[in-house]
Amino acid sequence: MQATTTIHVRYGETDMMGIVYHANYLLYFEDARTDFLETIGYPYARLEEAGYLSPVVNVDVSYGAPLTYGDTAIVKTRVIESRPTKTVYAYEVYKQGQEIGIDKPCCTATSTHCVVDAKTFRPKSIKKVAPELYERYREVMEPVVRDEAQVTS
Repeated sequence: MQATTTIHVRYGETDMMGIVYHANYLLYFEDARTDFLETIGYPYARLEEAGYLSPVVNVDVSYGAPLTYGDTAIVKTRVIESRPTKTVYAYEVYKQGQEIGIDKPCCTATSTHCVVDAKTFRPKSIKKVAPELYERYREVMEPVVRDEAQVTS
């Protein structure tokens, strides 16, 4: 399953070259993950209310065509790996007007997350502390196929 998030590029997100500053894509991915969790029926706030957090432990980003002020970006988000100790999200960023899944994305990325106790920051098994979320991830996961991994690299 995939979720799509619309991002309107603001002037303050661009650099002196007039393109989106590379680190701002991380904010776009955060918005997209939040939307994804809402879409699958498990809002992030629910995890926090239970006393847990899901920090980013790794990000891998590949930039292609730039986004500029005034562009509308569409971020396609999906889970490509789910284990008790980590979840990996994949993102494809398109400029509005591109055909999602057909045209080459402006940016591709993955982010890896774990679950930790909010007070101690000690890692926890998502399967044990949020079994509903773990099962939802397993239901909606779309693993990367070998050819796709080579195309988006």
